[in-house]
Amino acid sequence: MGALVWLLIPFVAAVAAGLWGSWATRTRRVRSDGPELDGYARFRAAMEKSHSGV
Repeated sequence: MGALVWLLIPFVAAVAAGLWGSWATRTRRVRSDGPELDGYARFRAAMEKSHSGV
């Protein structure tokens, strides 16, 4: 009987990990990359500007 208890521990851990994994990857609101891409475009534009006197 003691061996069954020791086998039950990894089984419960695997079930808990599966539940947590399904909860962690649940569908959420789709987040666009708009703000990040806009910031990157501004960064590139600033880096491409030629500075006089440098």
